[in-house]
Amino acid sequence: MDWHLECSDCGTTSPPDGLPSVCTACGRPWLVRYPDRTHPVTERAEVRRRHGMWRYRSFLPLVPDEHPITLGEGDTPMLGAPRLAAALGLGAILIKDEGCNPTGSFKSRGLSAAITRAMHGGAKRFTVPTAGNAGVASAAYAARAGAHVRVFAPRTTPQAILAQIVSFGGDLVLLDGHIGDCGKASRAYAAESGAMDLSTLREPYRIEGKKTLGLEIAMQLNWTLPDAVIYPTGGGTGLIGMWKAFHELRDAGWVTADLPRMFTVQSTGCAPIVKAFNEGAVQAEPWSDPWTIASGLRVPGPLGDKLMLKILRETGGGALAVPDEAMSELAGVGTRSEGIDFSPEGGASIAAAVELQRQGVLKPTDRVVLFNTGAGWLYRDAGTVLGGA
Repeated sequence: MDWHLECSDCGTTSPPDGLPSVCTACGRPWLVRYPDRTHPVTERAEVRRRHGMWRYRSFLPLVPDEHPITLGEGDTPMLGAPRLAAALGLGAILIKDEGCNPTGSFKSRGLSAAITRAMHGGAKRFTVPTAGNAGVASAAYAARAGAHVRVFAPRTTPQAILAQIVSFGGDLVLLDGHIGDCGKASRAYAAESGAMDLSTLREPYRIEGKKTLGLEIAMQLNWTLPDAVIYPTGGGTGLIGMWKAFHELRDAGWVTADLPRMFTVQSTGCAPIVKAFNEGAVQAEPWSDPWTIASGLRVPGPLGDKLMLKILRETGGGALAVPDEAMSELAGVGTRSEGIDFSPEGGASIAAAVELQRQGVLKPTDRVVLFNTGAGWLYRDAGTVLGGA
């Protein structure tokens, strides 16, 4: 394989043999490095002629004779939102709608890459803790690969999401508590059964799948970069992946602009990265008693905390928390005004854009990409409507 692993914290390197987990020296996440790959600018035209996330395979962990485990993920739309922007007094916002992925969220990207690499590495079965959407994607891509996955989820996970996990054949185990509790159970099951743990950042390839978010944004903007990205952040794989993608594109000469300012938005009910950022800390303390309607943001102790904080500061971005009431209301406003099916996490992105512009951090002339990380229908149980009727 023409890549190696490099620790995101201590810099230790390792070959990518077998089924790697976290850095063996310090326990922090690995990053995949491709020192011998070249990307002539002429390749950009070839990329445009392909389809789906794997159109970027020269940036991804595949060798020429390998095939990905795919359901056609990627190529999600980036949509203008003129009526929403006018109603809220926002400038040039673009909505990256990840709810259009095969499993209804951006998790399709990461789990396609993780399960692809794991199957080539010899994995036979998987386990994953989930706040919701990762469980759906794990079950779908495991089914596509002909493999078994056990999914540990909190009982408070939206019922529509749990039903999707079961429909794809996932072995669903419900637990009291939050995703951290599910993570402990998943790791114990992995140790007992030999199943590969797909937990966020506990294997190196979900980042590579999420990296395609950044590659796709650049292509959709005709190989330019936005001024800012607002990303609803739980485990943070997408934030890390985009940052990695922007660096790799710039190193290849495919883009020449400065990196976008990257902003994390979390819920006031679970905001460990926001608290650490505001305190000037280099890592986050676990959030006690996490709760938010945005199940994807209900991550009290993300493993990638140090790397996320580094990225926010390196890019001149920031972190802010919004209340559930605001994210629910604005998800509803966005859905009704633009026909985009906003999840609560997508509503959080809108709320963050409003607040950042109010503070003067964003200017009306800035080109800002907001993420709707999943489809709103996954959160609607028995007639629940985000933002009211």
